[in-house]
Amino acid sequence: MESHNGESEPVQRAQGSDSTTLERAGAIGRTRRGRILIVEDEEQVRKPIRLNLVKAGYDVIEVGNGADAIDLLKAEGNAGMVDTILCDIRMPAVTGVEAILYVRAHYPSIPIVVLTGYPDVELAASLMKQGVLDYLIKPITREELLTVIERCVEQGQAAR
Repeated sequence: MESHNGESEPVQRAQGSDSTTLERAGAIGRTRRGRILIVEDEEQVRKPIRLNLVKAGYDVIEVGNGADAIDLLKAEGNAGMVDTILCDIRMPAVTGVEAILYVRAHYPSIPIVVLTGYPDVELAASLMKQGVLDYLIKPITREELLTVIERCVEQGQAAR
C-alpha cells in the first residue's frame, strides 16, 4: 500500500507490518479535495492516475488488489476517511467485483468508480445496480478522470 499527497513523498507500509491504518501509513493529515483509494494491480496504470489526482489536489492511497483494499478498509477508522474508491475489475486473488460487493455490503456510503480495460455492458449494468457510480474504460483521459472523481467525492461527502 502506498499513500501520496501533494506535499510529501510516497509512504509504503513495511512488509509484515501489523498496522494497516491510514494514520500509520502516513495518509492522515490535512485532506485537501478528498481522499481516493485506487485499487489497481498494474503499477503502470496506477502511477499516471495517482499523479493526475495528486496534481488536482487529492490525497491518494494505492493498493494492488482487492484483498488489500478490504484489509485497509477493515482497519479501525479507515473506511470513514476514504471519499471515493477507483477500482479495477480484473485482478488476481480478490477481484474488483468481489471487493466492490464487500464495500457495498459494509461501507455503502463510499462512492465507487470502476476502471477496466475490458468493456462489458452486462457487467457494467450489474455493477451500476450494485451502487457503482461510474464505469470507466481504460485508457482514460485526465479530464474524464477528474470530472468523474470530483462528482463522486462531492456525492460521498454530501452523504456523510
